[in-house]
Amino acid sequence: MRSRLSLLPFTAKVNNRSHLVIGGCDTVELAAEFGTPLYVFDEFTLRHRCAELKAEFTQRYANSLVIYACKAFINKALAIIFKEEGLGLDVVSAGELSIARSVDFPLDSVYFHGNDKSAEELKLALEWGIGRIVVDNLHELKMLDEIAKAKGTRPDILLRISPGVDPHTHRYTITGSIDSKFGFPMVQGEEAVAQALAASHLNLVGLHFHIGSGIFEVEPYQQAIDIILGFAAKVKQKNGFEMRELNVGGGFAIQYVLASPAPPIATYAQAIVSRLTSQCQKLGLALPRLVVEPGRSIVGQAGVALYRAGVVKDIPGVRCYVSVDGGMADNVRPALYGAKYEAVVANRMAGNKAKKVTIAGKFCESGDILITDIALPPIAAGDIIAVADCGAYCLPLGSNYNASLKPAIVLVKEGKARLIRRRETLDDLIRCDLV
Repeated sequence: MRSRLSLLPFTAKVNNRSHLVIGGCDTVELAAEFGTPLYVFDEFTLRHRCAELKAEFTQRYANSLVIYACKAFINKALAIIFKEEGLGLDVVSAGELSIARSVDFPLDSVYFHGNDKSAEELKLALEWGIGRIVVDNLHELKMLDEIAKAKGTRPDILLRISPGVDPHTHRYTITGSIDSKFGFPMVQGEEAVAQALAASHLNLVGLHFHIGSGIFEVEPYQQAIDIILGFAAKVKQKNGFEMRELNVGGGFAIQYVLASPAPPIATYAQAIVSRLTSQCQKLGLALPRLVVEPGRSIVGQAGVALYRAGVVKDIPGVRCYVSVDGGMADNVRPALYGAKYEAVVANRMAGNKAKKVTIAGKFCESGDILITDIALPPIAAGDIIAVADCGAYCLPLGSNYNASLKPAIVLVKEGKARLIRRRETLDDLIRCDLV
C-alpha cells in the first residue's frame, strides 16, 4: 500500500491513526467536514509542478513560455496560482477565458484554441486583448480577419498545423493525425500561410501543433518538430514568412498506475529543445520562441478524489463489487477512455491483508466502474476510498447524470483546507429550468 503513496500528491503521508494525510490535512476528516465525493487539490504539488516545468524548459532554452492547458481543469483559485507562478493559459472557450479575466490574469499571456470558435468568442477575445489566437481552419481565418477589420485591431495569430504523427496513445486523444478535426492538414498548410499573410488585419507570428494527450514517448514530438520545421523552411523560401514562435502543444504523460511509469519532464524538455535547436541550425531558421502547453502534467497528481464506500456485493467465485457515492458523473475517464487508476483506503492505510475488489460507481450504467480488480484491505460501508491522480480531466468532463450533484473541491496547504468550489445543491439542479 505504501508504494501507492508515490502516485499521490507530494505531501501525502500516513499519520499515527493510519489515515491518509495530504497537505497536512487528514483526508478522513476532510471527508467528514466537506462530504463526499470530494476532490482535494494539494497546493504544494501544483506549485512544484509549475516551477519544474518552467525550470526544465527555460534552463535549456531561455526563450520558452509555459502555458497551462485549462481544459485539464480550471477554476478561479487555480487560475490565481498559475498567475502567481508566472504561467500563461491555453483556453478553448469563452468560459475558460472569462475565468482568466475574473482573476485579472494577464490576458496577453493567454492563447485561444479551438476547432470551431464562434464569431462571438472571437469578438470577445479581441475586445479583451488576448495574446494569441491559434487559427484552426480557413473559415476561421477569414472570419477573424473580418472581425479584426471591423474592430480596428490586428491580433497576433498562430496557425495550427497537423503534422500527421502517431503519438501511440488512445485514439480519442490523438489530435495531430491527418484524419483529425483539429488544425490544417499539411496539404493545406501553404495555402493557410499565404492567406494569413495576405490578411491585412492579422499578424501571423508562428505555427502550432499538438499531437495528442497522455504521450509516454518523446520520439513523436521530435518527428512532429522535424515535419513542422521542414514546413517552416519551405514557406520561408516560398512566402517570405519567418516563424518567430513555435508552439509544440502538451500531452506529457503522468503515472496513473504503478506498472506504467511516465518519463520525467526533463526527458520531454531535453528531447524537444535538442531537436528544435539542431533542426533550426540545419535548416537555416532563426530560433523561435518555444511555447509548451502542459495541463495533465501540472494538475493530474495534485488532485485526489475521496469517495465513501457503500454497498459491498461479493459474488462468490466471480467478483467483489464495492460501490461508492460517486463514479462516472464526476470521473467519466474509465468509461470513456478505459483509463486506469490506483486507490487506497484512506482510513486504513496500514492494512496488510488485501482482497481483490472492483470499485463501482453509483450511476445507472453497467460501465460505471472506476477501478477493476484492485487489491485493497477489506472494505466496509463508510470507509473512505482515495483515488490518486484525479486532478486532470475528471471535473471538467463531469456531469449531472442521474440528476447528481457536482462535488465540492478543497485546496489544502500546511494543514489548512480551503473550499474553492462548493458542492452543488438540489436547487442548483433546477435553477435554469423553465415551466
